[in-house]
Amino acid sequence: MTARLATLFRPGRTLLPVLAALLAAIIFAIDTLTPLDTAIAVLYVAVVMLAADRLTPRGILLAGTVCIGLTAASFLAVHGEGYDLQAVMRAVVAIVAIVIVTLLSLRHSRSSETLHGQAALLDLTHDAILVRDDDDTILYWNRGAEQLYGWSAGEAAGQKTTELLRTVFPSSREAATEQLHRDARWEGELRHTCKDGTHVVVTSRWSLHRDPQGRPMATMETNNDITGSKRAEERLLQAQAELAQVTRVATLGQLMASIAHEVNQPLAAVVTNGEAGLRWLRRPVPDVAEAGASVERMIANGRRASDVVARLRALSRRDELRHEPIALNELIEETLGIIERELHRHRVQLRLELAPGLPLVKGDRVQLQQVLTNLAINAAQAMDGLAGGRPLAVLSRPGRDEAGEPVVEVAFADRGIGVAAEALPRLFEPFYSSKSQGMGLGLSICRSIIETHMGRIEAVPNADRGMTFRVLLPALKEPTL
Repeated sequence: MTARLATLFRPGRTLLPVLAALLAAIIFAIDTLTPLDTAIAVLYVAVVMLAADRLTPRGILLAGTVCIGLTAASFLAVHGEGYDLQAVMRAVVAIVAIVIVTLLSLRHSRSSETLHGQAALLDLTHDAILVRDDDDTILYWNRGAEQLYGWSAGEAAGQKTTELLRTVFPSSREAATEQLHRDARWEGELRHTCKDGTHVVVTSRWSLHRDPQGRPMATMETNNDITGSKRAEERLLQAQAELAQVTRVATLGQLMASIAHEVNQPLAAVVTNGEAGLRWLRRPVPDVAEAGASVERMIANGRRASDVVARLRALSRRDELRHEPIALNELIEETLGIIERELHRHRVQLRLELAPGLPLVKGDRVQLQQVLTNLAINAAQAMDGLAGGRPLAVLSRPGRDEAGEPVVEVAFADRGIGVAAEALPRLFEPFYSSKSQGMGLGLSICRSIIETHMGRIEAVPNADRGMTFRVLLPALKEPTL
C-alpha cells in the first residue's frame, strides 16, 4: 500500500493534496445537497490544480478521474429520475473543464519533471552555475555554487550577484554587460568573495537567453574555480624571475672586461679633462674659458659613467616587473652599447637596420634588455670559428601576426655554424644546449620572458648559412614615434 502511494505523491509536504481532498468533499456536498442551478462541479478544476503541484502524473490523472466521478455521482443523485437539458449541459461543461485542466496539469507536470531532471544534472557538475535575470537577481543556484561560495540556494535566491559575491571585473561590469547584450555571451576572469570572506578567482562564462521578441530574459553564468592554478602560475613566474636574475648576473660576469672598459672610458676622460683644466688654471694668465670647458667635459663624462653603472645595476638586481611603454630601437642601441666591447672581442661586424617610426611596445625594460643581450652574445659566439668576416645583422620593423594584430619584430641574423635540423625543436627547452660548456638556460629564459610579454620568439635557419632569431612583441595601438 505504501509503495502504491509513493507512485502518486511527489516527495515533500502532503498538505496541498489533503486540502484538495477537503475542497473536493465540500464541492461534492454543495453540488449534491443544495438546489443551486449553476455549474458547481466546474470548481473541481481548482481541486486538480491545487493537488497537481504535489502529485505525480499518475496521481494527477487519478485526481481528475475522481473529480469526474464525483461530478457524475452528484448528477445522478440529483437528476437520476428526470434529466434536465440544462443540468446535462452543466455536467458536460464541468467534465470537459476537468478533463482540460487535468491534461494541462499533466503537461505542466511532465515539463516540471524535465526541468527538475535538468537541474539535477546541473547539480552533478563541480562548476558553480547560477541563473540571474537582467536586473542581476539570482534565480537559480546549483550545488556547485553552494560548495564554492558557501551560501545555500535559499540564501542566494533573490540576491544581486555582484553585491552578494562582491564581484571584481577585469575592466568594468558595464563593459561586460554591454558585450553580453551585443554578442549574447561573455567570458573572462572574475574575483569573487565567499561567505567566509575568502577570495576566489574564477573563469566565468555568461550566456544570455532572450524571449521571442529578442528582449533579455535570463543569463546563465558558469564559474570554474582557478584560484589554485593562478597561485601556481604566480609562483612559476616568481621562480622564472629569480632564474632570469641569476642568468643576468652570470652574463654580467662573462662581460666583466667589457663592463670595465665601459666604466673606465668615461673615468679616464674625467681624469684627462681634470688635468687639462688644472693646466689651463696654472698658466701665468689662467685661461678660465678653457678650464670651464674642461670642467663641463668632466661633468658630461661623469654622468656617462653614472649612466653605465645605473644600467648595470638594473641588470643585476631583482626588481618587481614594471611594464611600461618602450621604444625598442632605443633599447637595442643601449643594449649593444653595453656589450660593444664583447662583440668587438668576438670580431663581430655589426650592421643595424632599425626601421624608423616603430610603434612602442609595453614591457619590462630590464627583462627585454636581457633577451637582446642573450641573443646578441649567442650570435657572436656562434661565429667564433669563422676565419673570414663575422657579420651580425640586427633588424627591427613593424609587422602583423597571424591574427592581423600589429607587432614589432626584432631579428638577429648571424652567419655562424647554425643548428642541426633535429635540434631545432629542442632549442628553447630548459637545460638543452648545443655548446659543450652551455647551461641551456639562456634561450629558455628568453622564451619565458617573451611569452610573459604576450609575444613570440622563434629560430629560423638562414637559406645559405647561420641562424636568425626573431622576436615579435605586440605593438601599442598608439601614435608612432
